[in-house]
Amino acid sequence: MLTLNISAESISRHFSLSRVLLLIAAVFSFTSAGLGQNNGKASVPQPIQDPSGKVQTFSASGFIDANSAFFQNLGTNGRTCNSCHQESDAWGISARHVQERFLATSGTDPIFRPVDGAVCPTADVSTFQARIKAYSMLLSKGLIRVSMPVPQGPGVDFKLIAIDDPYHCATPDALALFRRPLPSTNLRFLSGIMWDGREPSLASQAADATMGHAQGARPTDQQLQDIVNFESSIYTGQIRDNDAGWLTDDGAMGGPLFLSTQNYYAGINDVFGGDPEGNPFNTEVFTIYQAWKNQTNNGEKADARSSVARGEELFNTLPIPLTGVGGINDDAHPLVMGNCTTCHDSPNVGNHSLPLPLNIGLTDESRRTPDMPLYTFQCNDGSIVKVTDPGRALITGKCSDLGRFKGAILRGLAARAPYFHNGLAATLLDVVNFYDTRFNLHLSDQQKNDLVAFLKTL
Repeated sequence: MLTLNISAESISRHFSLSRVLLLIAAVFSFTSAGLGQNNGKASVPQPIQDPSGKVQTFSASGFIDANSAFFQNLGTNGRTCNSCHQESDAWGISARHVQERFLATSGTDPIFRPVDGAVCPTADVSTFQARIKAYSMLLSKGLIRVSMPVPQGPGVDFKLIAIDDPYHCATPDALALFRRPLPSTNLRFLSGIMWDGREPSLASQAADATMGHAQGARPTDQQLQDIVNFESSIYTGQIRDNDAGWLTDDGAMGGPLFLSTQNYYAGINDVFGGDPEGNPFNTEVFTIYQAWKNQTNNGEKADARSSVARGEELFNTLPIPLTGVGGINDDAHPLVMGNCTTCHDSPNVGNHSLPLPLNIGLTDESRRTPDMPLYTFQCNDGSIVKVTDPGRALITGKCSDLGRFKGAILRGLAARAPYFHNGLAATLLDVVNFYDTRFNLHLSDQQKNDLVAFLKTL
């Protein structure tokens, strides 16, 4: 039995009261499956409970291959790919399950390793209380620390001039950045690998993850191919909603099976005319719940299904005046009239079908929380830019890329809170409120509720 030996003062310093209650409740609700370690046996994917219903994975092979290198310990610190990419969290991680794993193991589960799980590799992890502080970003927001060098040399048009790091871990040569692990499912739809698009292939990503996160040697080519084959064979989506019921009922096409049959190619339905087949952009990106649009059934789920259908329609059609978005409003385009599908254009998937790193303001100084570092850059034109994460700019060396990130695939959202690359939004309502404020949309409560109802079913 796990015995808690921690002062209320120490907990309250790092967690809100609601989070503390969740942590305590987790002690009594936790099962061995919560550790997220595969049991070494092949299994047929089953619906798994999440906060708003059930999420499910469809595997092209018909089962989850537990013998895949994805589940093998290829490093030196006990981690596997599965440590940060869990089926119950739509093959990512959720903060609530990280907290459960922390309490169940007193913070010794393989995900808790100083190399990148702690706010700094030198953080004290010698006691339970110390580990709460050291792993606070992982516990509260599901964030892994990424160490990235500042680019130097010809072609780099900015320089780092100031560091404000609450953990005193960043240096002028290597910045400490906090980012959410991206899901390792639905990868057939990817248009960029990693938040900053730095990886050229899934194999290189698997190699770098093993050498970095797992502190191991480079896997063999066969092991890397095995990991890529597994990741590329699975599709994940919400299959049941607590209010709307099964998401394949009455003609709806939710869940991973329909997703696995979705047509996709690089540039499909690109809003900027990049579709290689020459097809014009269609704002009606999501058509999963069209059958629920005109509900004739007066059952208890009718209202919830109508809300989901309205949310889908809003996602496709809500006018949004896009201003100040790096990557869209550059040069001669100070205002672009768009909608949610301008950026989330892949049919029934929701990512952008071509690489499109954007700066929507998530890393602006005005949105900095006290637990985040702040980096100040001076661009060659003399302008000063302050961001919590430089994003794509660390890869390209371009000032215009400061704060730019790719969007994530919008499937399995309900299972993997919080949201955005930095966990800025704790809930999907927080996501909607962010866009409502950012673009002055003046959404009604009903519109917000409908959008959330739809996003929860993806």
